Amino acid sequence: MSEPRRPTVISVEQALSMPYATLRFVQLGWRVIRVEPTARPGAKSKGDPNRYIGRPFAGDDRHSYFVAPNVGKEAIALDLKSKTGQAQLQRLITALDADVFCTNTMPARHQSLGIDYAALSALKPGLIWAAISALGLKYPEVPGYDPMMQALCGYMDLTGERDGPPLQCGPPITDLKAGDEVFAQVLLALYERTQSGKGKCIDVAMGNGAVSWLLTFLPMLDMGSASAEIKRNGNEHRQFIPTNSYPTADGYLFMAIGSDVQWARLCHEPAFAALDDERYRTNEGRRADRENLHRRIGAITSKMSFASASQALSAAEIPHGPITPIEGVFDLPFVKERMLTTEAPDGRTVRMPPAAVDTAFLDEQDRQLPFAPRYGEHTERLLREAGASDAEIATMRKDQVIA
Repeated sequence: MSEPRRPTVISVEQALSMPYATLRFVQLGWRVIRVEPTARPGAKSKGDPNRYIGRPFAGDDRHSYFVAPNVGKEAIALDLKSKTGQAQLQRLITALDADVFCTNTMPARHQSLGIDYAALSALKPGLIWAAISALGLKYPEVPGYDPMMQALCGYMDLTGERDGPPLQCGPPITDLKAGDEVFAQVLLALYERTQSGKGKCIDVAMGNGAVSWLLTFLPMLDMGSASAEIKRNGNEHRQFIPTNSYPTADGYLFMAIGSDVQWARLCHEPAFAALDDERYRTNEGRRADRENLHRRIGAITSKMSFASASQALSAAEIPHGPITPIEGVFDLPFVKERMLTTEAPDGRTVRMPPAAVDTAFLDEQDRQLPFAPRYGEHTERLLREAGASDAEIATMRKDQVIA
């Protein structure tokens, strides 16, 4: 019995949002082909600008920021501003029987590049077409990158110290949220296609995705909460008290109490018994005196080692943990046992975060994925696979349709 065919994805992608989405398809064992533009005359860099972000690592076109989101992919360089380049993209879609087409090019450019849904669905009616943009197809000329979207959608107003300036979240979460939405919606569309035989247009707006995550913030404004109750508050949680970072004799710990039952268990521990106060037995009571309560907890933990504080919190079944330095994350046991790797051309191993959810494919690959491709690395091979002759390829190279 033959194995089921793995889907093929062709993606005109750059930056992070769509490359992250298609990385998730790689982690399922799908074939992902990334399409990048040919270089402008005299340009110092070629293709995806993210190739040149971070430290040079594997040649001049694979800097450190580019590698992890693009492992396991194939790369082709086409001039989609030319009719010949567009014809080659169409040829790839049909000859390779692509299931999914993705792009995070600004929607205003879709039609001129021949990658709009109308054109590609006419070519292949069963094609799943997915786009990421700042505000969706309805706002085709609005560009967007993660920090700007965090600012626009209220995230910076929620992040930082209470009396400090607005700050962005560390990870590019609006990019990654949009990528996860493409991943989920493509899977749904492929399932629907098994029932209907039809393709689908998937329009993912970074703004909509970002605001959808404000579920425990925005509706509260219509339910009597003043804006000050939900805005930035450092490491404290505005609603669940106490949830905060606290000093110990040898470092900080973070503790999160989410119920009155958990609070009662904490107060039964000898180290924290002094906190057993009638007014603190409900979350609202603790919230009414939260600043004083945080000081009292800090005064207790600061006299304890992290290990002894952790032992007491574990005994009370209180969620807590250290403030792990970023360089220590790979050493966390649950990360170490599931992390992925890739091997650079010079033989160096690069560790990568685990997949969000393990897949059988990753186990089959011993959790190692091929290194990110060079700019245009697979151009000729892919064109030949799609049926182009050596003479056609030579002409396209001469005319700078391919690189």
